[in-house]
Amino acid sequence: MSHEKAMRPEDITRLFVERSNAGDASGVAELYEENAVLAYPPGSQTVGRESIRALWERVLAGRPRFEPEEPLPTLVSGDIALTSTPPRDGAGARAQVVRRQPDGSWLRVLDQPEFAPPTH
Repeated sequence: MSHEKAMRPEDITRLFVERSNAGDASGVAELYEENAVLAYPPGSQTVGRESIRALWERVLAGRPRFEPEEPLPTLVSGDIALTSTPPRDGAGARAQVVRRQPDGSWLRVLDQPEFAPPTH
């Protein structure tokens, strides 16, 4: 199955929502570089595309529903970009570092899905 490639950094968030809602863990994993790091589950990290795919298979088994979010402005420096979206509760932000690939598409390298400030 051939998936649409993210030709702009902002495309990744839309493709993530579409593939997650379709229950497509492999398609979600294809949005990450081979050695990407995902800061999930909370307090730990999932490293590598295959581990990310396995994690998303477990997450998507519960059929969660993801809503599209309006991205914050993307910061681009050469072949690296920072994308982010504000979380619904207004605390912190979700942020991803993405890298331009040789074919011009973009993939996630670092993913911080929920970056909420600590509560005291």
